[in-house]
Amino acid sequence: MKLHPKVEAAVEFERAREALASGSALAALVHLEKSLQLHDDPSRYSYLGYCIAKERGLAKKGIELCQNSLLQEPEEPAHYLNLGKIHLISGNKEEALKAFREGIAKGENNEILMLLSRIGTRKPPVISSLSRNNPLNRYLGMLFKRIGLR
Repeated sequence: MKLHPKVEAAVEFERAREALASGSALAALVHLEKSLQLHDDPSRYSYLGYCIAKERGLAKKGIELCQNSLLQEPEEPAHYLNLGKIHLISGNKEEALKAFREGIAKGENNEILMLLSRIGTRKPPVISSLSRNNPLNRYLGMLFKRIGLR
């Protein structure tokens, strides 16, 4: 018995989410592409964007897909999670943190919380009266870290 295309697409999408949860972005990519062939649902683009960025190295395309999902569902924390993970892949930690924080503001997501705790918070500047970017603060911070005082 053949399932309706929308139902089959939902099943494939669920398989993709399970593959992502188990750490297999390549398997998730296969299921997502099949799901989107059966039923084009823009709310699934952020997952596709993450998989494309992770497996194919197309971070710019992945970010575009996540932003399209956010236009469709701006209140969905999972889209912010996927966007943040793409920024981490591309080495843009600041943008990743921004996306994760926006996602937490939209709703609770355990994976975002885990990633935020893994990334950690910055320590205060060594000399608090100077800006964080002041060369003296930067070099003292590096020195103190090397000798184990931070």
